[in-house]
Amino acid sequence: MNVTIYHNPKCSKSRKTLELLLGKGIEPTIIEYLINPPDSQTLVSILKKLDATPRDLLRVKEPRYSELSLANPALTPDDLIEAMVANPILIERPIVVAGTRAVLGRPPNNINELSLE
Repeated sequence: MNVTIYHNPKCSKSRKTLELLLGKGIEPTIIEYLINPPDSQTLVSILKKLDATPRDLLRVKEPRYSELSLANPALTPDDLIEAMVANPILIERPIVVAGTRAVLGRPPNNINELSLE
């Protein structure tokens, strides 16, 4: 099974999630999303696999969130996706995608929900 991790090597949860994957013998495709952010179509696909909304994936404590007034309830899902594509630091991490499913690696043990073995 192909496994992809949207990874930030500066994030301890992201590093731990990657370590858990490697410990299971899984060599995931590693996408450092701050360097290579997902486009809107990819982000929509990830959200579907997570069964999540754009708001579920936003890092609300990130200063950029406030700077862009993303708490505004009038913003549409497309507005939020556009903000995340333009400012990938706003995307919660890490995200592990395996086939038609995905999980947020917070906590890292969430990867067990993917039945990767």
